[in-house]
Amino acid sequence: MTKKKIVKVGNIECGSDELFLISGPCVIEEESIMMKTAEKLKEVSERMKIKIIYKSSFQKDNRSNLQFYDGPGMDKGLKLLAKIKKEFGFPILTDIHYPDQAAPAGEVCDVLQIPAYLCMQSDLLKAAAKTGKVINIKHGQFLSPENMKNPVSKVVDSGNEQIILTERGYTFGYNDLIVDPRSFYHLNRIGYPVVFDITHSIRKYGIPSADAKGGAREFLPVLSRAGVASGVDGIFIETHPEPAKALCDAASQLCVYDLEEFLKPLIDIHKLEVSYRKPH
Repeated sequence: MTKKKIVKVGNIECGSDELFLISGPCVIEEESIMMKTAEKLKEVSERMKIKIIYKSSFQKDNRSNLQFYDGPGMDKGLKLLAKIKKEFGFPILTDIHYPDQAAPAGEVCDVLQIPAYLCMQSDLLKAAAKTGKVINIKHGQFLSPENMKNPVSKVVDSGNEQIILTERGYTFGYNDLIVDPRSFYHLNRIGYPVVFDITHSIRKYGIPSADAKGGAREFLPVLSRAGVASGVDGIFIETHPEPAKALCDAASQLCVYDLEEFLKPLIDIHKLEVSYRKPH
């Protein structure tokens, strides 16, 4: 197996033996919600000794209806993310959808995320790579996991080897996603830190995200535990103080006040997994 690269995000060594978390509201909402989430995440991070990258999107460009909220826009969104970074000390991750968003987002954010639908867009990958920031490439629903080496090579060939790969399930049947644990094996072999995006993997696509049928939270515990036992380096959990009122992915986000209890078995499983793979 290719030796895995350690990728530094702030004080987090992604790809080391230390499990990390990417978390925050799906899309940037009003400041009070963003701050309330950050306060609780800081508390969880300190109490559970888990390092957190704060995530939220200034734009969601793939909403299924033009009437649905798609974020505050880049300028306003980045300003609020910069404030959270300054007040709470979190490294920041956000999505970019277009090449011209890369440079301004890179001035604020530590990680630029390439959405799954866009993971093969060469100009987007090149622009992101040239910022020198860490690039989190989400596994496209249309690609086999081993073929994620192709977007990785585009970033590397653009002069950037600071890469994270995120699994979030791929299309299976109609409007559904499936997470195959073999994907973690294939992604790990590419040689970069691997993250499991748990909350996006339970989305029911084609159903409005505020509809209770638009997500299957009952599968969160079993999927998250299987992913961590499979050897991922980090977990991605979108959180919100009141998920039912969230403006995006309301049916799949986890209540931030439930996060600590949700993480406890994952941290224990990760410790066992690390112990198991070390030479005895």
